[in-house]
Amino acid sequence: MGDESPGVRNLAYREKAPIVAELASGGVVLPRGPPRVLLLHEREENRWSIPKGHVDPGESLEEAALREVREETGLRAPHLGPRLGEVSYEFFDPRRGTNVHKCVVYFLMTTRAVRVRPEAIFDEHRWVTFSEAQRMVHFALEREILRVAARKLALVPAG
Repeated sequence: MGDESPGVRNLAYREKAPIVAELASGGVVLPRGPPRVLLLHEREENRWSIPKGHVDPGESLEEAALREVREETGLRAPHLGPRLGEVSYEFFDPRRGTNVHKCVVYFLMTTRAVRVRPEAIFDEHRWVTFSEAQRMVHFALEREILRVAARKLALVPAG
């Protein structure tokens, strides 16, 4: 069940509720220049996160990651880099009355643009260092993806 703590959608998994599977894709987005990470603040759930979203039918993981990053951030031409990994977690969604088993695949992305125009569900964005991002993101699973990205960029030693 991962480390999902109670929130608007991230309530404890309910054994007897129906379950739906969701596949999502996103990116650890970096600008050109000094290593910084783009984080978005979700107003309703009051948490910082890495851009990601649902994979549409017929889309590849790569296409979905690029589309979702463009939609959530307004960045027009993010460049897709290597796959960083995937995380899975379960939670109860009270709006739908279902458990959700979610798998999110993350990619490293770079962009020349730094002007962000977040989607309406986000009330703030920040370009932060990897160490700041580690402190800001809500879930340990996202912190692990950030560690993987930092290792790929040789910002921290492997191990």
